[in-house]
Amino acid sequence: MKITGLAHFTIPVTDLKRSQAFYEDVLGMEVVQPERGKNGMVFLDAGGDCVILAKVDAPISTARVQNIHHAFKVTHEDYVQARDELQKKNVPIVFEEDRQNGAVNGPRFYFHDPDGNVLEIIDLTSYIGAA
Repeated sequence: MKITGLAHFTIPVTDLKRSQAFYEDVLGMEVVQPERGKNGMVFLDAGGDCVILAKVDAPISTARVQNIHHAFKVTHEDYVQARDELQKKNVPIVFEEDRQNGAVNGPRFYFHDPDGNVLEIIDLTSYIGAA
């Protein structure tokens, strides 16, 4: 088997409307399939990749598990603007670093979504797995 990429990943949320607003208004994602019926899921586009928000009864916050998070790429030119936009929207940056010489390299910062899931914005300068 040879995996060719990611089709989607799913983030657990307790309030679909609140989380959809956060991912749309704060992170700029677009809804490609709104919640329909009782499936409890909203499909979003994140720069050509699919992110699913899935309704759960209680938070399954990645903030409670060290090193569990979801990272989103921005261009080098947009990195500082992305950080500044989050801060203007009262989303605290909890940690920022410029990690180099690892598997996934570049400046990055971390913050939380409304359910406490840890998210990362990265200016990806290199990835050891890239051909």
